[in-house]
Amino acid sequence: MNEELTEEEMRRALFGDPEPVEQASDLPEEETVPDIVIAPPEKPEKPVKVAEKKKISKAFTPRLRVTLRVGNEFEGKMHEMIHEADTLSTLLAEQEATKAARKKFRFVEVVSVKPM
Repeated sequence: MNEELTEEEMRRALFGDPEPVEQASDLPEEETVPDIVIAPPEKPEKPVKVAEKKKISKAFTPRLRVTLRVGNEFEGKMHEMIHEADTLSTLLAEQEATKAARKKFRFVEVVSVKPM
C-alpha cells in the first residue's frame, strides 16, 4: 500500500466522500415530514364573557338586615331605620348602616343585626 496519503485521501478516509450531493441527485427527491408537528392552539368556540360569570355568582347574595334607632335630638324622639347590607360580616354591616345613617341623623344606635 501507499504509505504516503494525500490530504484529500485522508479526508475521504475520515469523513467520507465530500460529494454525496451528486449521488443523491440520482435518487428521486422526497419531501421529508417532521416527526413532531406543532399545531396552533385552538380557539374556544364561544368566548366566555365576564358578565356571564357575574350573573352566576350573584345567584345567592348574603344579606344582613340592620335595625337602627336614629334621631337628631339628644334623648328626644327616635325613629327606627332598617338598612340592608350585602355582606356576611355583622361588624361590616353595622359600620355600613351607621355611616349611612350619620348622613341624615346625629344620634345613631344599633338595635339588631339579623340575616335575611
